[in-house]
Amino acid sequence: MTQPQATPTDSLGNPVTLDDPASLGPLNDFVEGFIACEARCVNVLQAVHDKSPLVQAYAAALHMFAETGDAPDQARPFIEQAEAQSARSTEREQRFIAAVGAWVRGDLARAVALHEEQARLFPRDLASLKLGQYHLFNQGQSPGMLRLALAALPDAADVPYLHGMAAFAWEQCHLLRQAEAAARTALRLSPKEPWAQHALAHVMLTEGRLEEGRGFMREASASWVGLNSFMQTHNWWHLALFELERGDMAETLRLFDEQVWGVMKDYSQDQINAISLLARLELAGVDVGARWQDLGQHLLHRASDHVLPFLDLQYLYGLARAGHLPEARQRLQALRCHAEQATGPLRPAWQEVAVPAAEALLAHAEGQYECSAQGLGQALPRLVEIGGSHAQRDLFAQIHLDALRRSGHWVGAQNLLQPLCNQQPESRRLAAQARSLYEDLGLAAVNAQTNAMTG
Repeated sequence: MTQPQATPTDSLGNPVTLDDPASLGPLNDFVEGFIACEARCVNVLQAVHDKSPLVQAYAAALHMFAETGDAPDQARPFIEQAEAQSARSTEREQRFIAAVGAWVRGDLARAVALHEEQARLFPRDLASLKLGQYHLFNQGQSPGMLRLALAALPDAADVPYLHGMAAFAWEQCHLLRQAEAAARTALRLSPKEPWAQHALAHVMLTEGRLEEGRGFMREASASWVGLNSFMQTHNWWHLALFELERGDMAETLRLFDEQVWGVMKDYSQDQINAISLLARLELAGVDVGARWQDLGQHLLHRASDHVLPFLDLQYLYGLARAGHLPEARQRLQALRCHAEQATGPLRPAWQEVAVPAAEALLAHAEGQYECSAQGLGQALPRLVEIGGSHAQRDLFAQIHLDALRRSGHWVGAQNLLQPLCNQQPESRRLAAQARSLYEDLGLAAVNAQTNAMTG
């Protein structure tokens, strides 16, 4: 008598519906690769001949992660195929398919609600959980990121990547002790877990542990093999931030040239890593040479992309710094038009935060520092709404501080800069800015005394 075949499960133990048993390997590559930030997640595209709904939904999600204006059009055939066959899937698979479908159609509120429900009912569906965190991160909803991770922990504490997800959520909630504990738990389970390394780098940078953070990330870099381009370049970007704060500008430039820029130059996340690092170097007084020109050529192709407000601001400022001011002005006008038509949970971020911030960023690039200082001063208190991490959004705070100094608002600049120096006593970048500012204020002696007391 023939024994009935057991229902296949993914590597996390979730039952899966497959037409072709050979699709299980590529499907697991997506699940494992996605939560581990590894490039092999794209292998699921090798199985798209299998019309199994979950395979098609994973393929749709991959296309959406391109973060381009045409990503929904690229994803739509796959998600429509998944939805057409959804009835023969499990409850878990149906909910994931519905969440991706909502994402493709721009209904982020529904997508997030479905991922939150999935975390409660099927806590080992960590691909769903990570995708939910992605949406919440892009809305500045770090408490929601944390709720998702905590919902799954009782049932998936054996998975190191979940602790990494929890660590980053704790850190984005400013709960640094919990963030470090979760990151170190992840690293005990898997010493090369890149998202936990990334979360720990955030903690160390925030706490001013620059030498420790530099050493940790340098040692960890040996394991950055097989990662997707975002994770690879972004962890190198974090190491470059430690070098920049320490004042080693030559090493920061080397890391930009060899590690941060050039893996996938057409990818959004690689571009914003590059924009942010070049801008920070210039704000620190470094001549970056012709590096903007290469980056600017790639940003010109982003003219019709309005995917996330955080990305829009980076693209606009990068275009302006690269010398493409007419295109940057056109992008600002296009952003205004997009914001007027925006719907869903990101509408206030587009209309009330991104537009004024973009106007201020362009003003800074054009040398209109008074206008920039005023605009960023108004936008910064709500900047969390556009998404991005604390470390990423710090670029805009640095531009604001620079605008204050250049427009002669030295008192306001001192009020912002000195607390940063107090929090980051190892930062030579901040110390150099403080020396210059105190000279402008006629308080060079006070600065020298302060350095002597803290040094």
